Amino acid sequence: MSEESPSRRKPRTPQTPVQRALGLLVRREHSRKELTRKLTARGVDADEAATAVERLAGEGWQDDARFAEFLVRNRASSGYGPLYVRAELGTHGLSGEAVAAAMEGFEGDWTEIARDLVRRRFGPSGPADLAQRRKAADLLARRGFDGDAIRAATRWDPDD
Repeated sequence: MSEESPSRRKPRTPQTPVQRALGLLVRREHSRKELTRKLTARGVDADEAATAVERLAGEGWQDDARFAEFLVRNRASSGYGPLYVRAELGTHGLSGEAVAAAMEGFEGDWTEIARDLVRRRFGPSGPADLAQRRKAADLLARRGFDGDAIRAATRWDPDD
């Protein structure tokens, strides 16, 4: 295409705040706070962003409870524990009820998730000695597991 030939594309019309928000929600779930923040970072007026997010929430496109459930499942499958997940949920501006409901609704076993993480890092037989058990415990603590899950994951018999 030469420089003199006119472009065959129509000039692009700017997207409305609702269209921009919907474009973000199509990719993955977002909390209201996160979606509003992303819209304002992209140059949308704060009031327009809040109105757009409110409209999408009213129409069922955005749901903080669904976002919280998604985040719990996602982080648990990535090897993070309940303390880490609960703290991250708090950073997304979710209500205490939404956080509690998402955590209670999780059907996984946090201790088994901790054991799987230890198996992946230290092999199927688990930590071999005290130094490795300490490393495993430190890893699990950083990942947000509580003391009971850490003890169960670092001191188990693989033949059980």
